[in-house]
Amino acid sequence: MLIQFRFHPEKAVEAAAVLLKLHGKPMKYLGLLKMLYIADRLALKRMEQPITGNHYVSMDYGPVLSSVYDLIKGKPVDDALPLWSKFISPRNENHVSLLHDPGDEDLCEEEEEIIQQVYQAFGHLDPFDVAEWTHDLLWKNPHGSAIPISVEDILKNVGKSDEEIREIQQEAIREAYLDGVLNG
Repeated sequence: MLIQFRFHPEKAVEAAAVLLKLHGKPMKYLGLLKMLYIADRLALKRMEQPITGNHYVSMDYGPVLSSVYDLIKGKPVDDALPLWSKFISPRNENHVSLLHDPGDEDLCEEEEEIIQQVYQAFGHLDPFDVAEWTHDLLWKNPHGSAIPISVEDILKNVGKSDEEIREIQQEAIREAYLDGVLNG
């Protein structure tokens, strides 16, 4: 059974907002997508769960968070588009900007630290250079389409053992069950 985390649009918006605030001006959405992917990978390595809970795919310019990419393009993702659109601008040519600060109440301190570290490492780089760098992170050339990247493959790639991956899977199943009970 594949590990699946629930997508947290609130956390995705807040994580994007942290990166946009650190950048201080409109950001190329390619750069935003790459840094969010790298932050989720780091969170999986350090915290054994991602920040956004998004699904990952290989696309022509490297791995991306599929739902966040859809939101950037203005495509509905469950009921997340109104929330995203309230805080993050529609893409204007190749850029997005922060419309309003959503705050950070859904992000824990460690998640914020990870996002800040990712920005410090990659925020000043050309997004195409970051995209090229991410080609070493389980990327497969999809030749114009999208190829899923499993959480298990990311966990193996960041050094988790099979036993650790099984434990993470069990925790994800428990969280999904509790989400279902609590949220109907």
